[in-house]
Amino acid sequence: QYPENMSTKQVLDMIKDIRKQPQTDSDLYQAFGVDKLLEKRMATLSGGTRQKVSACIAFMFDPKVLILDEPTAGLDPLSTEILKDKIKKEIGRGKLIIISSHVLSDLDEFVSQIVFLQEGELKFHKSLQQLKEDTCTEKLSKAIAYLMQNRDLSN
Repeated sequence: QYPENMSTKQVLDMIKDIRKQPQTDSDLYQAFGVDKLLEKRMATLSGGTRQKVSACIAFMFDPKVLILDEPTAGLDPLSTEILKDKIKKEIGRGKLIIISSHVLSDLDEFVSQIVFLQEGELKFHKSLQQLKEDTCTEKLSKAIAYLMQNRDLSN
């Protein structure tokens, strides 16, 4: 949640001031065209546009570990692909990225491990490959649906 009365530029500047380090990653800033939003107040931005600003902030300082909560929520298909490409690029650079998501189809392309929580309880932790083998499926969403339907959510 961002201060509603602040402009996008003010929010970005505030984050830079808090971190006390220069911005080192501007890939998403450029790809999402955030430079065109700098004077707009956060309160006027759509949910998808706020999500773009959040993604820019998450990657802004080139962290070694990222935790992304529903990163594609509210994004249009093009922005979703831009963000997924960025995530894949950062994984390729050796970063640990933890993603919580209900949109499992977004995860098929780049996850290696699956931790499944249901009502706050760990149901299983497996490699994506092992999960697909165990369920005889090729897609993560189908594998999870299979396990949920058969109530076979044990480690």
